[in-house]
Amino acid sequence: MAEEGRYVPEGIADEFTQGEPARGAPSSGEKQPRPSRPNAPALGLVGTLRWMWRQLTSMRVALMLLMLLAVAAVPGSVLPQRNQDAAGVIEYLADHPTAGEWLDKAGFFDVYTSVWFSAIYILLFVSLVGCILPRSMAHYRALRGRPPRVPFRFDRFPAKASASTDASPEQAADAVAARLRGKISWLPTFRVDRGEEPARGVRGASGRSELASAGPGRPSGQPSATVSAERGYLRETGNLVFHLALVGLLVSVATGQLLHYRGQAIVTEGRGFANAVVDYDTFEKGAWFRPESLVPFSMTLDRFVSEFASDTVAFAQARDFTAYVTVTEPSGEQRPETVKVNHPLVVDGAKIYLQGNGFAPDITVRDAEGEIAFSGRVTFVPQDTMYTSRGVVKVPDVSPGLEQIGLVGYFLPTAEVEPDGSARSVFPQPVDPLLVLEVYTGDLGLDEGTPQNVYELDTASLSPAVEDSGERVKVLARPGETVELPDGLGTLTLGDELPRYVALDLRHDPSLGFVLVFSLLALGGLTVSLFTPRRRVWARAYVAQDGATVVEVAGLARGDDAGLQAEVDRALAAVPDPVVEREPVVESDPVVEPVETRTRSEKD
Repeated sequence: MAEEGRYVPEGIADEFTQGEPARGAPSSGEKQPRPSRPNAPALGLVGTLRWMWRQLTSMRVALMLLMLLAVAAVPGSVLPQRNQDAAGVIEYLADHPTAGEWLDKAGFFDVYTSVWFSAIYILLFVSLVGCILPRSMAHYRALRGRPPRVPFRFDRFPAKASASTDASPEQAADAVAARLRGKISWLPTFRVDRGEEPARGVRGASGRSELASAGPGRPSGQPSATVSAERGYLRETGNLVFHLALVGLLVSVATGQLLHYRGQAIVTEGRGFANAVVDYDTFEKGAWFRPESLVPFSMTLDRFVSEFASDTVAFAQARDFTAYVTVTEPSGEQRPETVKVNHPLVVDGAKIYLQGNGFAPDITVRDAEGEIAFSGRVTFVPQDTMYTSRGVVKVPDVSPGLEQIGLVGYFLPTAEVEPDGSARSVFPQPVDPLLVLEVYTGDLGLDEGTPQNVYELDTASLSPAVEDSGERVKVLARPGETVELPDGLGTLTLGDELPRYVALDLRHDPSLGFVLVFSLLALGGLTVSLFTPRRRVWARAYVAQDGATVVEVAGLARGDDAGLQAEVDRALAAVPDPVVEREPVVESDPVVEPVETRTRSEKD
C-alpha cells in the first residue's frame, strides 16, 4: 500500500510503523530518509510474567529441570555429606584446605539441604503442576465432548474400505456402531455417535453441493446414516497419571527427607540399646524430626549365630547370620524376635537391619601400679572373609605419673602362626582364637576435646614399644591368658568368653509406602500412554442409485498405527452380509483434519 510521502507494507498496522518513507518507495521527488524497523508492542510487566510462566510450565523446561536435578545430586554422591559422614567432611577439608573451603561455602557438603538444590526441586515441582493443570482441564473438556463429525470425503484417509449390503442404511450403521462400542456396555472400546446427514451431493466446480448424476456408485437423494467413533482417551489419561505420579514422588521424597531418621548402633551379646538419640553411635535426621517422636522401645541381643561352610568346594563361605533379640515395648511387654540379612525387624514403623557382625572380646589392662586402667569389650572390625579383625584399645586412665597406653592389632578367630612369627586367620569361626597387639605409649590426645575415631589410633604423638633388634613388640594373648606388657607397662588379660556383636541400622521413613504407590502409578500411566492407540473411525451408509446400500468406513490415527486398517476392516465386517467392492488401500498421502475437530489436548 502506497501513500503520499511514505510506503507502508500491506498487512502492517499503522501503529506498528514509523511515519518515515522506505528507501525505493514512491515519493513526491524529495529524498526520503532510511526508515527504521517496525516497532513491536511492549510486553509490559503482566506480559513478561505471563511469558515467563509459559516458559516455566513448558515440557522442555520441565525436562531440563529434571536433568538438572539429577546433575545437582551428583556431588552428594561423590563428596562426603556432613549429616552422614561428619568425620569425612573434616578430613576432606584438612586434605583440601582451599578447594574445600569454597565447596563448603557453596553447600557441596550439604547438597540436599542447600539453597540451590532446593530451588531446582521447587522449580521442577511448580513446572510440573503448571503443566498438568491446563492439560487436565483440556482433557476433561475433551472427555465431555463428542467424537468429531463425519468428513465429507473418505478417499484421502490412510485406512478405508467399503462394501454393499441389502440391509438398510440404518441397520448397517447400527451394526458398525455396535461393533465399535464393543461387547462390554460399561467399558466401551470406542465412544460412538450415531447420526444422519442430509442427502449426499457432489461438489461442482462452483464448490456448491449438487446431486449426483445417475450411476450405480452414486448416492441417491435419500439421507445417509453416519457413525462417528473415537478411542484413545486413556492415552492422555495415562500421560496425566504419569505426571501426577511424578509430582507425588517429589512430594513424598521431600516429606521423607524432612521427617526421616536413621541410627546405627553396635550391640554385643547380653546387652542392648534403647530407641533414643543418645543411645545410637551415629544418628541422622530430617529437618522436621523431633526427638520426642521416637517410640521408647528397647532391644537386647540375646545371642548371635553364624554359619560358614566347611567343605572344600565352598570353604568358609557364609551360610547364615541370625541375631536373636528380645524387644521390650513401651508398655513393658517383651517378645522374642530374630533379625537376618535382608530380613529386617519392624518395630513401630521402623525397620532394623543387620548390617554387620564380629567379635568383641573382653580385655582388661592393668598399669604398672597394678591398677585397672581399662576393662571392657572391644569391637574388632573384620577385614576379610576369614574374619581377620582389626581393633584399637586406648588406655588413658593410668595411674598419675604414668604414660598413656595405646594398643592396636588384630583378633584372629582361627590362628595359624608361621615359623617366622607371623600369624593369620584360616577360618571365620573361633576354633583357635589369638589376639595380636602392638603397644604404644605417650599422649593419646583424648584430653584436647577433639573427636577421634574409636577404630583408629593416632600414633603421631606416641612411641612404639620395640625390641633390642628394633622390631616392634607384639603381644600375643589367647582366651583366659594374662600377658605382660613390654617395658613394665603392666599386664593385659583376655577374657575366657568371646562375645559377638552385631551392627544394627534402624531406619524410619514415613514416605516409603507413598513412594512405592506413586512409582507403580507412574509406571502404569506411562505404559498406558505408550501402548494405547488414538484412533478415529467414521462410517457412512447410504442408498446408491442401483438401490443397494453402500457402507463406507475410514479411519485415522494419531501417528503411525499398524492396526488401523484392521480396525476399519473389523468395523466393516459387522455389516450384515457385506459384499466388498474393493480391496482396502493404504495411501501415503497425509490427511489434514479441519482445525475445528481437534481438541486442545491433541494440539498439546
